[in-house]
Amino acid sequence: MERIVRILCCLSLLAAVPAAAAPEKVSDGVVKIGVLTDMTGYYSDLAGPGSVLAAEMAVADFGGKLLGKPIVVISADHQNKADIASNTARKWFDEEKVDVIADLVSSSTAGAVMPVAAEKKRITLLSGPGTTAFTGEKCTPYNVHYTYDNWALANGTGREVVQQGGDSWFFVTADYVFGKSLEEDTANVVKAAGGKVLGAARHPSPGTTDFSSYLLQAQASGAKIIGLANAGADTVNCIKQANEFGITPKQSLAGLLVFITDIHSLGLQTAKGMYLTTAFYWDLNDDTRKWSKRFLEKHKKMPTMVHAGVYSAVLHYLQAAKAAGTDGSDAVIAKMKATPVNDFFAKGTRIGPDGLHRHPMYLARVKAPSESKGPWDYYQIVKTIPPDQAFPSVEAQKCPLVKK
Repeated sequence: MERIVRILCCLSLLAAVPAAAAPEKVSDGVVKIGVLTDMTGYYSDLAGPGSVLAAEMAVADFGGKLLGKPIVVISADHQNKADIASNTARKWFDEEKVDVIADLVSSSTAGAVMPVAAEKKRITLLSGPGTTAFTGEKCTPYNVHYTYDNWALANGTGREVVQQGGDSWFFVTADYVFGKSLEEDTANVVKAAGGKVLGAARHPSPGTTDFSSYLLQAQASGAKIIGLANAGADTVNCIKQANEFGITPKQSLAGLLVFITDIHSLGLQTAKGMYLTTAFYWDLNDDTRKWSKRFLEKHKKMPTMVHAGVYSAVLHYLQAAKAAGTDGSDAVIAKMKATPVNDFFAKGTRIGPDGLHRHPMYLARVKAPSESKGPWDYYQIVKTIPPDQAFPSVEAQKCPLVKK
């Protein structure tokens, strides 16, 4: 009898252990999404406040809660400085308990944050940077390169321009990892398509406002195509100054990373006829138009591909966490890779084992003013590039995490 009493006492003590002792499905009782971007500088127009809005829209459309716990979006300006980006990320992870960081426009900042996130086992969702190595030799278990990469831009624009007769190139390149990577990827495509690369001029970025010496080198080369391996305000200023110097009637420009906000700043008269490759255009179909008009009402500008990518990546993250039943990074990243993306940005597409989201890309030509039917009607979609042609294969990426 005494033994039975002891057993009953033990059972009652076990039953009294609070349920809180079990691991929480949502760590810290809140899901925290950090948007780390350029809020005031060269890339603020194509990312910046619009990326924060896109993340907030994704959270609202998801319902504002995950597994009964609130979802919070915070943001910070990395000022396009790698040390500020990495320090902010570390503080977010250690003190703010941020679960995932989105956007990270500029490759230098993304490259600084990814190792910190991997160390802390937190997820990064890259929408703004383009460096191909982020899902190649620099891949991490917790990174997703979501919207575009330099390989996709180079293949989309470089190959088409060579096929149109632009078989000699000179590059004006931003002198940091993104620009050099974009130049290298495009040069390889141009050569593979039968073209020639006559040289390159590299400018400091950000901070350069006078591109005359670089453009004059391009002009002196005699190349048919001047490839602009830069982004944001650098690209806009290059195109404006090339027109002012009278370069464009004799040589053509190829914008290797051009956003709809750039075209808006330039005007169709200046940008008309330019080819570019994009992951998103607001006027693709009914779904893109519906979402983009909601964004326009709030932001007063149409979304860039970075903005659309931030929305889609954050929504896919939240859907994966819901399906996994936890916000634990290992479970969520596995579910993100196992589950197809299905929204206005991409339908039935997949994130590979290397972390690269392979989806259609679009070759576009900038319309002339006479072709535009209204505000923001800037692109004619020339070609839809399927995922297996738009992005490098898993094997080609050589991500050390991927088993052969």
